[in-house]
Amino acid sequence: MIVDCAIYRDGRRMERPSDYSDALDEARETGDAFLWIGLHEPTEAEFDHVRSEFGLHPLAVEDALHAHQRPKLEVYDDSLFLVLKPVSYDSSATAVSTGELMLFVGDSFVVTVRHGDANPLGAVRERLEHEPEVLRHGPTAVMYAVADAIVDRYMEVVADLQVSLDSLEEDVFSPEAYAARDIAGRTYAFKRQVLGFRRATGPLGEPLERLTRAGVPFVHEDARPFFRDVSDHLTRVNDQVDGFDRLLSDILSANLAQMSVRQNDNMRKISAWAAMFAIPTAIAGIYGMNFEHMPELHWVWTYPAVLAVIATACLVLFRVFKRRGWM
Repeated sequence: MIVDCAIYRDGRRMERPSDYSDALDEARETGDAFLWIGLHEPTEAEFDHVRSEFGLHPLAVEDALHAHQRPKLEVYDDSLFLVLKPVSYDSSATAVSTGELMLFVGDSFVVTVRHGDANPLGAVRERLEHEPEVLRHGPTAVMYAVADAIVDRYMEVVADLQVSLDSLEEDVFSPEAYAARDIAGRTYAFKRQVLGFRRATGPLGEPLERLTRAGVPFVHEDARPFFRDVSDHLTRVNDQVDGFDRLLSDILSANLAQMSVRQNDNMRKISAWAAMFAIPTAIAGIYGMNFEHMPELHWVWTYPAVLAVIATACLVLFRVFKRRGWM
């Protein structure tokens, strides 16, 4: 359950505490220390001890245990509860996968709860431990570093999605696109992945905006400009994601329009060939009727003359259709 646990004093990592309650009381007494506990998909029984020691709100605890939450920020008497959704992207499968990351931030403590495989916490903790001047700002620094790492990952995923989208756009307008017959399916599947990405990035704007304002408890006053920077990056990501969604809709419409144009071209070609075959069919049908009195029936050159008329008519029609682009 517990991935990592440590006390940080004056920006430096100390020993792992044997008792959370005593470590938290000690951190609050010194004033320059805080406790950071990281958990991965804890059960209700496993999390109950942490909940009781840190006095976490039961509603927030329920959200942290069951996951499937939208990004949000809840303010309780003894803590802040921030929900983030880390994202990873598999370009080979064109698949966006999301996890969930919950942060409880209170007086001299941070509790992080992770669900899913996308995990920026290990790198964030390692980076912060090499930057004691940042870690000295306490739990606020952890919350900022985690949010910044997740939004930076969003920007990397956006860049990867842009590459995949450019490839899809090229395929749509390639000569082989109609023969492949899977462009519409690929476009719709890509649109679904972008929608999943948007569910992670879109709702996060409001919580980050709240963290840039004054009056949020357990958030250091000097941290507001840093959260504003993260919020600006997120706004850029959301703008790009909205652009992806519009472009995918345009690509789907363009593909359907191309299919309609190609079908019309095929119908014109079929109609042209049908018109050319209609002449010999009509003439052969007339001479196939066994009437006794028919023009030139007993003429020696009737058969070659009829073939010549058929060939001439078909050639004239072919030239006319060719000139009009139907062939």
